[in-house]
Order: sequence, then structure tokens, then C-alpha cells
Amino acid sequence: MAEGSQGASMDRILQEISVVGHKLEGMDSAMVALTAKTRSMRLEIAGFQSQISGLDQRVTTVETQVASWTDSGQELMYLRSKLTDLEDRSRRNNICLLGLPEGIEGMDLIAYLRDILPKLTGITIDPPLEFERVHRLGPKRQDGKGRPRSIIACLLRHGQARQLLQTARAQGPLRLGTLEI
Repeated sequence: MAEGSQGASMDRILQEISVVGHKLEGMDSAMVALTAKTRSMRLEIAGFQSQISGLDQRVTTVETQVASWTDSGQELMYLRSKLTDLEDRSRRNNICLLGLPEGIEGMDLIAYLRDILPKLTGITIDPPLEFERVHRLGPKRQDGKGRPRSIIACLLRHGQARQLLQTARAQGPLRLGTLEI
């Protein structure tokens, strides 16, 4: 009987070992599946890392471009301000004459203005007036009727332009014969 009870114990132990073996086989297949899943996740992570690296390079390139645009924008604003200042300075020496009839100046508008402006204002200008440029505005009128075109004269010296304008403002409308200039 002792042998029979020992045999039953052994059968039970073998059954338990068999059950444990089946569980281990199930765990082994689960481990293989888990290992395969881990490998696929590692591959996905490596792919994401390469995508992130590419995106990082693109972002760096875009940031560099934006920084250069910001610098260019600031430079553009500076250059616009400088251009405006230069344009304003270039107009400082200009005087505009309205009401001088067309053709009164003859062939040389500069010589005519050099002679007539001191007479109109009644001041002595020393040294004589020097002009950078003088011209009438707009196209010549074909019929010769209507208002005469304005004359823009850019004097070489700012002081002379200022002196002429101050005198003209102080005297009121200047007269050339019956004409109001």
C-alpha cells in the first residue's frame, strides 16, 4: 500500500509538472510574441527618430531664413527712412514760381531767372544765383491759352533759396508789371 500511495503521489506530481510545462510553453510563445512586438516597436521608434531628425533640420533652415528676413526687414525700413530723408533734403533748395507767362524767358530760362528774381524781390544776392536745374512742369500747351505752367527751380545754395522765399512771403505777392507771381 505504501507503494500504491507513492505511485499516486508520483502521478499527481507528474500531472502538476505537465500542467506547469503547458503553462511554460504558453509563456514561451507569449514571450516570442512579446519579443517580436518589441522589435517592431523599436523599428517604429527608429523611423520616428529619423523623421524627427529631418524635421529638426527643416525647422533649423526655416528659422535661419526667418532670421535673415527679419534682418532684411529692418534693413529695408532703415533704407526707406534714409531715402525719405534724402528726398526731403533734395527738395529743400527748390522754389516754385507760378504765373510767369510761357515764352517770357526766351531761350534760356536759367539766365532769365538769375536776372528777374533779384528784381522781383528787391534784394541783392551775392554771389549770383546758381541753379542745379530749372524746368517747367507738365507738357507744353499747344494752344498757348490757359494758365502758364509752373516753374521749379533748384538753387545750388540753400541759403539763397531760403532768403528768396522769406522775402517773397514778407512782401506778399510779387509783381512783374501787371502779372502777379
